[in-house]
Amino acid sequence: MSSALTDLFPHPIVQAPMAGGVSVPQLAAAVAEAGGLGFLAAGYKTADGMYQEIKQLRGLTGRPFGVNLFMPQPEYADAAAVDVYAHQLAGEAAWYETELGDPDSGRDDGYDAKLAVLLDNPVPVVSFHFGVPTGDVLESLRRAGTFTLVTATTPDEALAVQRAGADAVIVQGVEAGGHQGTHRDNPETDRSGIGLLSLIAQVRETVNLPIVAAGGIMRGSQIAAVLAAGASAAQLGTAFLATQESGANALHKQALTNPLFVRTELTRAFSGRPARGLVNRFMREHGPYAPAAYPEVHHLTSPLRKKAAAAGDAQGMALWAGQGHRMARELPAGQLVEVLAAELDAASTALSGKGGLR
Repeated sequence: MSSALTDLFPHPIVQAPMAGGVSVPQLAAAVAEAGGLGFLAAGYKTADGMYQEIKQLRGLTGRPFGVNLFMPQPEYADAAAVDVYAHQLAGEAAWYETELGDPDSGRDDGYDAKLAVLLDNPVPVVSFHFGVPTGDVLESLRRAGTFTLVTATTPDEALAVQRAGADAVIVQGVEAGGHQGTHRDNPETDRSGIGLLSLIAQVRETVNLPIVAAGGIMRGSQIAAVLAAGASAAQLGTAFLATQESGANALHKQALTNPLFVRTELTRAFSGRPARGLVNRFMREHGPYAPAAYPEVHHLTSPLRKKAAAAGDAQGMALWAGQGHRMARELPAGQLVEVLAAELDAASTALSGKGGLR
C-alpha cells in the first residue's frame, strides 16, 4: 500500500462516501477519530454546500478525511424513453400527492465549481465516481497535496484510472450497495458485474496502483480476506449506514435487518443508473421499465422518494444496501471501527497460522 495513503489513517478501514445525506460530517469525524478514513459525499450538493460540510468536519476532527465527487455525465439518454417512464410514474405522483421532478435539472453536479473549492482549500483525499477525471485535474490535486482515488468496476477501467495518473484505485465489486461506479453506462453490461475477490485478483494483474476494495464488506474477517487478496484497504458503506452518526433515514437503517427485505438487486428504477438496493415495491414495479438515463431519472423520482420518506413508506424509498446488509450493526461509528479492527487482527492472526485455523 502506498505509504502516502497508509500514513493518513492507522486502520485499513475507509468509510464509503454515501450521497443523499448519509455521509454527514459527524459520521466522517467519528470514523476518522477512531483511526479509519472518513469521507464526505459531495454528490447532489452545491459547491457551497460541500464547502460548508468540509468546514464543519474540520471543526470536529483534525484527522485526515476524504471528499467524493461525481463525474459529469455525457448526454446520451433517450428523451423519449424518459418521457415514457415519466408517464409510467404518474400513478406514483398521484399517490404521494406531488409532482415529478424536472429530468433536465442538470448533468454535471457542479463538478467544476467543486473542483475549484477543493483546489483553493485542499483536503487530504479526493475520490471520483462514474468516470475518470483528466490527467490535468489529477495533477492539479496532487500539486495541492491531495491524494486521489478513482472507482473502477473492471480491469479495463482500472487501467484507465492508472493511465490518467490517479494515486490509487477503488475496486468496486458487484456486491456493493448504491451506485456502481462504471465509467460508461452500458445497459448491455447490466448483468455482468464481477465479484470483489475475483476483481481484485484481475486488477492486481492489470495495474500497479494501490487498491482499496469495496463491495459487501461487513466484518473484519472480510477486510482480512481482501487484504490477503492484494488490497491495501477496505471501503465499507452499508456497514456504516446503520451507525448512530449516519444521516440515513431511520426507515432505511431499520430496513437493513428487517425480515421484510430479504434480498438486494441492481436497479435503474430510482436513478437511471445501476444501483444496488433492498427490493421493495417501487423497485419491483418500475425496475423492469426504467431507462438508462442518469441523472434524468434521478431528478424525475427525487420528489417521490422524498414524499415516501416523509410518509414513512419504505416501499417507495431508494433503500441502497450491499449484499451483506443483514450483517449490519447498530453501533456508534467509532466503536464499529474498533470492532472491525479487532476482528481484522483476529482474522489476520488466524491466517498467519499463529492462532491456528479450525
